[in-house]
Order: sequence, then structure tokens, then C-alpha cells
Amino acid sequence: MDTVIIQLTTPKTMKLLQELEELNLLRVLKKNVSAKTKLSDKYAGKLPANIAEDLQKHIEHSRNEWDCNI
Repeated sequence: MDTVIIQLTTPKTMKLLQELEELNLLRVLKKNVSAKTKLSDKYAGKLPANIAEDLQKHIEHSRNEWDCNI
């Protein structure tokens, strides 16, 4: 048998893998569930300052548009 390492991107994925395991189609060897990391922490320092500022302005503008439309 081959061993494959995958990264799960949604909670539904783990449920699907558990169902496949119950059908004896695969076996989960290790469950490494990490705590959720906030995107701001995950990507801190990854963008140049000017791009990060433009992105922040865009996000704030988008949120203001939603607030005004409610």
C-alpha cells in the first residue's frame, strides 16, 4: 500500500475520510488537528507594507458598503 500525506482544507473533508475508512477503502494513520490560526497572524509580514495598506483600505471600504446597505 502507498502512504499519502494530505492537508484537509474543510471540516467536511475529515468526515468524508472517516466514511471512506468505515468502508475499508482507506486508513487514517494520524490525525493532526491544529488550532485555527487567524489569517492576520498567518500572513503577518508576508505582504509588502504598501500592498498590505491598500488591501486593508479595500477591506474597510467593502465593509462600509455592506454596513450602509443593511
